[in-house]
Order: sequence, then structure tokens, then C-alpha cells
Amino acid sequence: MRAVKVLVVKMSSMGDIVHAQPLAADILARHPDAAIDWVCEAAFAAIPALNPAVASVIPIRLRAWRRQPGAAATRAAVRAFLARLRATRYDLVIDCQGLVKSALVVRLARARQRVGLSWGSAREPVASWAYDLRAQVPWSLHVVARNRAVGAAALGRPVEGPARFGLRAPTLAADWLPQRRYAVLIPGASRAAKLWPEADWLAVAAGLANRGLALVWLWGTPEERARVARLAAAAGDWVDASACDVRRAAPETTQGAPAAQACDTAAAGRGLSVVPPFLSVAEAAGLLDGAQAVVGLDTGLTHLAGALGRPTVGIFCDFDAVQCAVSGDGPCESLGGVGVRPPAGHVNEAIGRVLDANRSAPSPETATAQH
Repeated sequence: MRAVKVLVVKMSSMGDIVHAQPLAADILARHPDAAIDWVCEAAFAAIPALNPAVASVIPIRLRAWRRQPGAAATRAAVRAFLARLRATRYDLVIDCQGLVKSALVVRLARARQRVGLSWGSAREPVASWAYDLRAQVPWSLHVVARNRAVGAAALGRPVEGPARFGLRAPTLAADWLPQRRYAVLIPGASRAAKLWPEADWLAVAAGLANRGLALVWLWGTPEERARVARLAAAAGDWVDASACDVRRAAPETTQGAPAAQACDTAAAGRGLSVVPPFLSVAEAAGLLDGAQAVVGLDTGLTHLAGALGRPTVGIFCDFDAVQCAVSGDGPCESLGGVGVRPPAGHVNEAIGRVLDANRSAPSPETATAQH
């Protein structure tokens, strides 16, 4: 009997793609031999590639194509994408995004059955016209549960048990990585309304340092880079890893030391902060996977940390912290909400809880043996 061929369409954004990853495990639970392909924006293709349940990722560059729709390079790229998309005839195509752009991809794919959200469930209702089977999914569900509900309709049976992300990140090899346990802080966000006061970040940084953790400040844009450099400097000794430049809050310095020696000196320091160079999504995943704890705003990288099973605290200042709460294969908590900025003390308490929960959780080997 041949393997069932399934295509999942979830193209953007980073957090949305993370939230859809348990769908792959649900498909394999129903069809253990299924071959799962995934269509997503090229910038985020590394995320489904982290999922062992996904056989192949088909990248699309719709955002770039829109900027130069008539360019020869764009036309060639579109033809190549369509050739790859249509090279396989799928038994099942699942669109858990519910947008016109994702519905168009669904219609272009060769499929025996196309499944997506119903008129009342999709963000762009007209997208529902593209599907053979339309899933009615309550808006009140957590975002992960919404994705799984579309999969349940496609598979013809309800999903069972907790969501399983199962992501596996590549090991990050970098000279600037702290030589001891570290926490990752993610203070950047796409909108100013999502930001959290810098004084609160410094209070959280101090709490993590008191737990013996080095600090890595993750960033993605030049504006975020400037912000984390400012925070790292205010938090104490820090390393600008892009230049291997050791900066000290105290009067003593390592000026005149060779760059490698300076980095070694800083890596051995107490209360070290590191501002890494720009990291790709795959590199950021490797960094997050090695962290003892992750604290971040409501952004894709914070949700990725939770999906990787790391003890994660999400800080929400302009979005629903319940329906979109950080979730994953490890202990996670989300605080705040629309117009509600959680105090630093509450975040520090949440950090303590997820760290305690992680210490008391069975190891992967023990969990496997128990099953």
C-alpha cells in the first residue's frame, strides 16, 4: 500500500508557522507512513524543516514577488515554484491559514481533496471557496488548537492528546556562545505597542544573572540591535559578538587584549551579557534549543522557543495572552494582554515556576520508557 501524500499550506508569519507544527504529528498518528510536504515563505522555511515529521519544504517568495511582479527573475521563480508544487499529486492538501493567498496555492496544487476553514472560520472568508471540505472552527480556541481542528476535519477523526511539536534544532557552534548555562532574552517586537519597559527587562536580567545564568540578547533588526546593546550595557559586562568587543560596566577593562583573549575573558565573567551577530532562523533555533530559559515578547522566536521545549515565559503587551499563549513540549507561561503590561516581579516569578517545572519533568529517555 502506497504512502499517503499530504501537503500543508501555512505560509506566514513565523509564529503562525510554529503554531501549526503539531499538525504534522497528528497526520502521522492517523497515517504513520504519510509523506508530508509544507509550503511556507522562504524566510521561514527553516521552521518546518526542524520538524522530523515533514519530508520536504516548498519555499514560496510571495512577498518578494509582489515587489517586482513583472521582473524576469520573478517570472522565472514563479514558474520554478509551480513546477515543484505540481510535481506531486497529493491525496490531501490542508490549508490552515485561511487567506486568499494560501487558498490560491491550494487550488494550484494537484490534489484529490482540499481542506480548509469555513466561511465563518477563515480570516478571509472568500478563501473557503477553494476547498472541497470546509472545517468550522471556533475562534475561541487557542491558535494551536485551531490548526489541529482543521487537520482533524481533513483526517476524519478528532485529534487526541496534547499538541506535540517535536522540533529538532541543529546544534549551534559559535565562539561567542557562553561557556556556561545561559538564558535568552527577546525584547524586540514588530510594533511599539508590543514593547516592554527597559527597566523591567533589566530587572528580569538581574534575576536571571542571580540564578547563575549568562544572558544572550537576541535581535533581528538594526533597531532591535541598538536596543539590546543598550540593555546589555546597562545590565553589566557584555560582549558585542559581531566585533568580539568586550565592554565593561566597571572601570577595569580589557583594552589592548587580543580579540580572542578578550572574548575568553568575558566568557568566564560573572553576569555576562552577549549580543550575538545577526542569526538566521535555523541558527536562532540552535541558540534557543541550548538555553536554560527563554524570556521574550509575543514574537515568533519566543513561540519557537516554546515549541522547542525550552522553559519559556512570554510577555504580552498588545495581544491576547490566553488564545495566543506560548505553548510547546516544555513548561511555558504567558503574562499580560491587550493594554496590560505585566510587572517585572510577576515575570521573575513565572521564570522560577517554569525552571522548577523543567527540573521536575522526566527526561526524554524516562518519558519514552514510561510509554
